[in-house]
Amino acid sequence: MIRYERTKGLTDKNTHYCPGCTHGILHKLVAEVLEELGLLGQTVGVSSVGCSVFSYEYINCDMQEAAHGRACAVATGIKRVLPDRTVFTYQGDGDLASIGIAETVHAANRGENITVIFANNATYGMTGGQMAPTTLVDQVTTTSQDGRNLLQHGHPIRVSEMLATLDGAAYIERVSLYNPQHVIKAKKAIKKAFTYQQEKRGFTMIEVLSTCPVNWHMNPKDALDWSHEHMEPFYPLGVYKDVMKK
Repeated sequence: MIRYERTKGLTDKNTHYCPGCTHGILHKLVAEVLEELGLLGQTVGVSSVGCSVFSYEYINCDMQEAAHGRACAVATGIKRVLPDRTVFTYQGDGDLASIGIAETVHAANRGENITVIFANNATYGMTGGQMAPTTLVDQVTTTSQDGRNLLQHGHPIRVSEMLATLDGAAYIERVSLYNPQHVIKAKKAIKKAFTYQQEKRGFTMIEVLSTCPVNWHMNPKDALDWSHEHMEPFYPLGVYKDVMKK
């Protein structure tokens, strides 16, 4: 009896991610959902700059690289030219919530019928662990050696809560990869987002609380625990917008 079979949504290439990084789990969930929905052959993904910059080598569908922060703009163009395609972006918090925040907000506000997969690990992972817009208060990074200071650096941005206020947003949910139960819920949320896109309901985004053990200077288990104990209280899990549940 086959208990588990590797999804056809992933290529055979080994990922470049650091040990304990949850990008690999998230790639797997996106790939499984696309396969289960029968969408692999008609999907275009957009990978932006960040740790996920090489995701085009791992997810087995058509992929397009975007300049830093411009994934939602590129995805908008693809979807408008090819409206029958499933289009998604795969972005980190430094990319989406900093240089790409304008593109993200306006894509959501216009109700572009695309899906955003947003990996939030509260740091700039690829470039050395600098403070990101989502870095927690008092969190130490390479550019906030004494911890994030509200007076000097401002508040962390809660992206899901912000986008949920926009009329064009159809479905916004924040999930976690902390343990198997959370992973199962994350997959259900991703599947729902892609399903809503198929139903032409508008902009959908799944924010995924992720880990960065190397830049957090933790082992993989401690990083998962830190995410659960520190990130989840500030970034509560749950559905923030669902047009089908008004």
